[in-house]
Order: sequence, then structure tokens, then C-alpha cells
Amino acid sequence: MKKQDHLPIYGVGPLYVYVIAALTLAAFFLRKLPVFSSGQMKEMRTPLLVLGILLILSGIALWIYAVLISKIDDGIKENRLVTTGAYALVRNPIYSAAMIACTGAILLIGNAWFFPLPLFYWLFMTVLMKATEEKWLKKLYGSEYEDYCQRVNRCWPWRPKEENRGKISH
Repeated sequence: MKKQDHLPIYGVGPLYVYVIAALTLAAFFLRKLPVFSSGQMKEMRTPLLVLGILLILSGIALWIYAVLISKIDDGIKENRLVTTGAYALVRNPIYSAAMIACTGAILLIGNAWFFPLPLFYWLFMTVLMKATEEKWLKKLYGSEYEDYCQRVNRCWPWRPKEENRGKISH
């Protein structure tokens, strides 16, 4: 990738989102099959419902923050590394938003057989990002990207490290 080139607008994101959304949807349709009946957590229905809804809403909010407020498309088109706004909280906020929302949906399903899926979502994102976008970004931005990686988590939004706190504003 040449310095004047920029990353693709969508990258590998659609692949990631389609896969985890398909798995979440499959869990929804499979949850009532007799083979999965032992995983029903009826006694935990209310807490799982509340936590699931909170995670779905958090995922939606993070997506809005990343796409509409932090305007990642502009950063990509201008060939600049976006490290502010949602990108000061997590390196992959759009993918993380999908992961968080799908995790919330798994909790809404309320079947323990599907609770390992969020671990797969995280692992899949980690492997996919390391194999693709992180390599592209490191090649394109070098030490600027490496420094960013030291400050900001890949998958889970977290309070920025001290030197990055002032950059959350959009």
C-alpha cells in the first residue's frame, strides 16, 4: 500500500458483522429446539433481559458515536489515522459495536448453550483484525499506529490511558 493510498471504506467489517449476526440469528432460531432445552435459564430471565437490552443499546450508541459523530469515512478518505472520539475508546468501535449488540442479543435469548458465542465473536475479531486491518494500518501509519495501539484496546471500549484522555472530544 502506497502512502497516498488509503484503506478501503468498509475493510473486512462487513465479513465480521455478517458472520456474528448470522451466528446470533441462528442461536435465536435454534434456542427452542429440544437439544438445547437444558440451556434455558428461565430463573435468570429478568437480569439477562436487562443486561441484554443495555448491551444492545450500548452497541447502537457506540456505532453512532463511531460512524456519525467521529466520522470515520472522512478520516479514511483524507488518509489520516482517526484516534479521537470513539476511536480514543477502542480501536475498532464499529466492529466492537456489532460484537456488543450481538452479545446483548445472546443474553436476551437466555440459553446457556449460546453463551460461548461472545467469546468466539471476540476471538474472531482479534484474529481478523491482526491478519488484515492492523497490518494495513501499521504499514500505512507506522509508529503513529503502533503508539495508538499501546494506548487503546482493540475490541472492548475502555477509559483511555492518561495521555489519550484529552482526545475523546470530537
